[in-house]
Amino acid sequence: MSVVVWIVEGTWPACVDAARAHAPADADVVLLHVTPAEVSGVAHGAFAGLLGRGHPERDPGTRIEHFAATSAQELLRSAADRLGRPCTRRERGGRVEREVVAEAEGCDLLILARDGDRSHLGPRSLGPASRFVVDHAPCPVLLVWPEPSPDLSTMPPPPPRP
Repeated sequence: MSVVVWIVEGTWPACVDAARAHAPADADVVLLHVTPAEVSGVAHGAFAGLLGRGHPERDPGTRIEHFAATSAQELLRSAADRLGRPCTRRERGGRVEREVVAEAEGCDLLILARDGDRSHLGPRSLGPASRFVVDHAPCPVLLVWPEPSPDLSTMPPPPPRP
């Protein structure tokens, strides 16, 4: 069995705990972090627009890429330590939702956490990237709450009858 665990800042502990609880001991577990492609591009564009292209040594895009990679490695290391068993740590870059779906191709389970409005039950508890992943995942998905779920009183009322 192969399991992909999508590691995102702020919600990753719940995903790792779900992998510990639901992935068989002999499962191949991949901890996945995706750095959005636009992170360094925005910094580079702002630099080029303000100061021109004549000083590439001062371009913050390269430094931001380094910081993002270092942060991702630390996050994946923390997740692997919490998992407490052998796993593969994988860092990808690009369109986050598409990279997660691509990584899930051929796996047996994808684990991710709700990342939207977590104060209410309902579809808004998923952010846009998570909604895309849930809708397009090529495998079963385990969707977890990163903290205790809201109670049933937060469920939206049914639509009015015609």
